Amino acid sequence: MNKLGSISVLHVVFLSMTVIGLKNHVTILPPLLQEGGRDSWIAVLSASILIFPWLFLVIYIHKKSNGEPLTDWLHSKLGGKASAVVRYAVAVILLIIAAFTLAETLQWIMGTFLPQTPMLALLIIYTTLCILLASSNLQTIVMVNTFVLFFVTLLGFFVAFTNLQVKEYILLLPILEHGVRPVIKSIVYPASGFVELILFLFIQHRVKNQFRWYHFAIMLFIITGLTLGPLVGAITEFGPDEAAKQHYPAYEEWGLVSIGRFIEHMDFLSIYQWLTGAFIRVGFLLYVIVDLLRLTENKVRIWRMIAPPFFFMCLSCGEVQVVDDYG
Repeated sequence: MNKLGSISVLHVVFLSMTVIGLKNHVTILPPLLQEGGRDSWIAVLSASILIFPWLFLVIYIHKKSNGEPLTDWLHSKLGGKASAVVRYAVAVILLIIAAFTLAETLQWIMGTFLPQTPMLALLIIYTTLCILLASSNLQTIVMVNTFVLFFVTLLGFFVAFTNLQVKEYILLLPILEHGVRPVIKSIVYPASGFVELILFLFIQHRVKNQFRWYHFAIMLFIITGLTLGPLVGAITEFGPDEAAKQHYPAYEEWGLVSIGRFIEHMDFLSIYQWLTGAFIRVGFLLYVIVDLLRLTENKVRIWRMIAPPFFFMCLSCGEVQVVDDYG
């Protein structure tokens, strides 16, 4: 079933690389390394295997809803009041996820290259940009994402191959040195990113063709690779103990990049990766919220209903993280 002005499945794959990739490529690495240690890469593979059968449940929901807006399908199955409760509950959860993403991004900015900049100023700028993106349309989001993702991917391969000279893959062994307990304890972190694939059911009515199981399998495979890349890199470059102590292992890997004797200190390139990734992730999550609440055609209501709670939630999350980091 073709829809006017809709996006393709390929665009959804690209969105998954950015929206879920930021979380699994960057933000889950510290707790994953702390809990899983040397065997954290096994936890990633285990999580992807365990999540794979769950993808068929996602496809089942997609087929049962016949590609119509998920909110309309829920309304026909649950009724008006129950479906409204589900819609608002999901919107609040997504708002919290977006707020934590932005707050963590701002903490990283202040802890690395803008330590003297007030968090409030950064929050106002980034909140404004993300709300502007969310209040546009899905076509704008996928176009911006496709453009920035190209350079993010190039930089990812660049840091991976450049650091081959300092990687020691022997550090991945021995396997299961402390048994399976570290793997079991850490498996929840990559799985928390994999389950976010269900987000794309909320935009299924804006996708040209129906999803197939292999579309989600491809996305799962790509995200698994995006998780393993910096994770294995951190272990082989710093060792499992040192990597587990770092707040941002993916960022620290850029500090090792050097080309010959005279070209180094290229970690500024990671700023582009993280900021664009956070911009697309937060903007997309806010767009899903806007679509759930049926505000897509009313930008004034978006600014009134979404911007204030999102801003103050980000502010609260940022203060909590500061307390956690510095006591």
